[in-house]
Amino acid sequence: MNKPLNIRPFAVDQDTAPLSDIWLRASMIAHPFIGEATLREQQPLMEDVYLPMARTWVAEYSGKPAGFVCLLKDHIAALFVDPAMQGRGIGRALLDHVARGRNRMTLEVYTDNIRAIAFYERYGFEIESQREADDQGQPFANARMVWRAAKP
Repeated sequence: MNKPLNIRPFAVDQDTAPLSDIWLRASMIAHPFIGEATLREQQPLMEDVYLPMARTWVAEYSGKPAGFVCLLKDHIAALFVDPAMQGRGIGRALLDHVARGRNRMTLEVYTDNIRAIAFYERYGFEIESQREADDQGQPFANARMVWRAAKP
């Protein structure tokens, strides 16, 4: 990255619409098996429930939101990077940001999202368990992954 990346706390008024847009566009690429209609149905949940209830950080690239990460305690509830900005280290920077001061983090990822699993494994996450349905009871397998800080 040649331009500075800034990571800051989520601001409901200015960030909800752009982060929802990033989530939808990235989800359509990463989760095509869910289907666009279902993702669009889920979008209000992202805007009205998930973003506000989590501790969310926004990665800004050249002053514009380029990605975000949501935490519920030590669980990464969401990590999405604008598809046009992927491959620039933004996802890693967001993980570095939330990993500071933590000994352990968990997340769940669809097992069909091979790119995401590979990304998390490169970061040091390991698959801890799997289940055959998602949180909505749909038949989309999930893997629970765990990251542990390296011991000095």
